[in-house]
Amino acid sequence: MFQIENAIISDEIIEKKFVCNLKACKGACCVEGDSGAPLEQNEIEKIEEFYPLIKKFLRPEGIQAIEQNGFYYIDKEHDKVTTLINNKECAYTVFDADGIVGCGIEKAYQEGKINLRKPLSCWLYPIRIREIKDIQAVNYDEWDICKSAVLFGEKHQIKVFEFLKEPLIFKFGEEWYKQLEDLSKIYSKK
Repeated sequence: MFQIENAIISDEIIEKKFVCNLKACKGACCVEGDSGAPLEQNEIEKIEEFYPLIKKFLRPEGIQAIEQNGFYYIDKEHDKVTTLINNKECAYTVFDADGIVGCGIEKAYQEGKINLRKPLSCWLYPIRIREIKDIQAVNYDEWDICKSAVLFGEKHQIKVFEFLKEPLIFKFGEEWYKQLEDLSKIYSKK
């Protein structure tokens, strides 16, 4: 493990290779699992504010789930997470013609309608961040549905943190990311 500022970072972030391969997995992480995507309080507020604009990009069953159950719920781990459709896929999911999952929130962002890209927990996946008092635990979440992403990352020799450069900079800042790159260089020499 490494520490940068108040973040404790798992070695796996700089050891493991990973690149999402949506053609292979079709975005299964938005459909599988036992809970919705973790949300930060400011994301909940933005989703509520922008819902009329996001709604235009959602499927009818997603709209129904949100309007019946709210923008989020509290899961068994006491996290605020995105509402689900029939306890399965995220209510904000959309599907393209090839059956690949996308995000209605991100579609609204891409069209310039809102300034929320998508929940940070989704953007950072397979990294999961846990707040423990003043410390942020930055861990790699290994999930069998992402085997194709691991193989794709190994093929292209791209590490988890390199694949997630943009959301890591968004979360922690450029200087923090530069320190992570430096740690990776030192670590790989050992």
